[in-house]
Amino acid sequence: MFSRVAATLLFSCVPLFAQASITENTAVDNLSPQVKRQIDDLAQKALDKTGVPSASVAVVQHGKIVYTHAYGKAKLEPPLEATPAMRYSIGSISKQFTAAAILLLEQQGRLSIDDPVSKYLPDLTRSKEVTIRMLLSHTAGYQDYWPEDYLMFPMKEATTAQHILDVWGKKPLDFDPGTQWQYSNTNFVIAGRIVEQVSGMPIMEFLKANIFKPLDMRAVWNSDAEKLGDTDARGYIRYALGPLRPAPKEGAGWMFAAGELAMPAYDLAQWDISVMNRSLLGSKSYDEMFEPVKLKNGDSSHYSLGMFVGEKFGHKEYDHSGEVSGFVAENVVYPDDKAAIVVLTNQDASPAASIIANDLGPVVLGVEEDKAASATEQARQIFLGLQQGKIDRSLFTENCNVYFDQTALGDFRSSLESLGEPGSFEKNSELLRGGMTFRTYTVKFAASQQVVRVTTYTMPDGKLEQYLVIPAR
Repeated sequence: MFSRVAATLLFSCVPLFAQASITENTAVDNLSPQVKRQIDDLAQKALDKTGVPSASVAVVQHGKIVYTHAYGKAKLEPPLEATPAMRYSIGSISKQFTAAAILLLEQQGRLSIDDPVSKYLPDLTRSKEVTIRMLLSHTAGYQDYWPEDYLMFPMKEATTAQHILDVWGKKPLDFDPGTQWQYSNTNFVIAGRIVEQVSGMPIMEFLKANIFKPLDMRAVWNSDAEKLGDTDARGYIRYALGPLRPAPKEGAGWMFAAGELAMPAYDLAQWDISVMNRSLLGSKSYDEMFEPVKLKNGDSSHYSLGMFVGEKFGHKEYDHSGEVSGFVAENVVYPDDKAAIVVLTNQDASPAASIIANDLGPVVLGVEEDKAASATEQARQIFLGLQQGKIDRSLFTENCNVYFDQTALGDFRSSLESLGEPGSFEKNSELLRGGMTFRTYTVKFAASQQVVRVTTYTMPDGKLEQYLVIPAR
C-alpha cells in the first residue's frame, strides 16, 4: 500500500475548480490517427488480457500533454464508461509530493533533509541516527506498516498518523540506518508529520498552496479523508479468479502522506511536466530529488527522493507505481526526452497499469520495435539454450552463473527438452525493483498445451541476475 493525512483536513474533499472546467481541460487529442490507434490498441489489449475494468491514460511529448484517453468501465453497476476527467487514486505516487514538500521547506531555510528525525520527532526509534533524506529514500530502517497488497480488517477503521508512529515508528529498526534499502510507507508518514510541524499547517493545505495551485492541478482529491465521488472511478478487487467486486475503503488516516492523493491522469501529467522542466523547485532541490541515494557501503539504492531512477529502452527514466484498495497506477517520466506516461487503473493487485506503461514506452519515445523487443528475444533464446542444457555465461552475473551449476542445467534440460519449441513467448510485465528491471514472461507450447512462466532480473549493465522457469499459475 501507501498512506494518508489526519481526518481533520478541510481541502481533502474539495476539488480546486468546477467539474465542467475539469472535463474541458482533461480531454486532449493532438496525435496522429496512426499513433492514437497504436496507443488505444495496446491499452485495450492490456485490459482484455488482465480483466481490469478500466484505464485512464495521459501522454506527454516534447514537454506538453498530447493525448488523454480512458478505456473500459469506471463503474460496473450501474455501468459507467471511463472518461479522462475521472479521478483515480494514485497510491504511492503521492510520495513524490511529500518529498517535494520537504524540499520546498528546505528551500525556505526551515529544515535540512540531512536533519536528524530527532529534531522533530524525538520519541521515534533511533531518531538521532535517522535523517530526513533516509526517510525519503527508504533507507531509514523503519518497518513498513502496510506491505500487503490487500486491505486488512483493522485498516477499515479510522486512525491517525500519530497512531502509526506510536506503533511502527517505535519498533526496533529492520536494519541500521543507511545500510539497506527497503520500501516502507512508515518513512513517509514520519516525513509528512515533519512537514506539518515545520509548516504549521496540514500537509494537504501545504501541497495545495505550494504545488497544486501553481501547477494548475485542478482536480486533486484527498481520498484518505473521503471516498471518491459519484463522477469518479470506483475501485475493484478480485478474489482468485472470481468476479470483480467493489473494493473496501481504507479508514481515514491510513494513507497519510504516503498514498492519499487521487486525480485525473491529466493532473498527474501536469506534475510530470514540472519534473522534466525542473520548473517548480529550485535547481539544488531537483538535484537532490533525482540523485539516487547511496548506502553507507557506497552502493547505489537506485531510489532517489520518492522515485526510482533508472534506464529503459536506453533512455533515462524516473518511475513509480502506486496501489491502494481498488486502484493501481503507474507514472513514468523520461526527462531527457520531455516525455511521460501516466496510467491509472481501478483494480488492485493487478498488472494492467505497468503493462500499458511499458508497452507505450516505445510508441511515445519513438524507439524501434526490434530494440524494444530485444529483452524478450534474449529471454527466448536463453530458454531454447536451457532446453539443451546450455547457456552463454557472459550474459549472467556471478550469482546467476553459480545458480546454473551442472545439477541445475541438467534439470532444466530434462524437464524442458520434451516440451519442444515454444509456440509463443510473451512478456507480461516489467517493473523496477531492487535497482534492477524485473520482467515476467508466459511461454506456451502448442504440442503439449503446457504453459510455464519465466521471471528475470536484469542489472543496469544488462547482465541477468535471475532467470527462473516456474510452473504457470
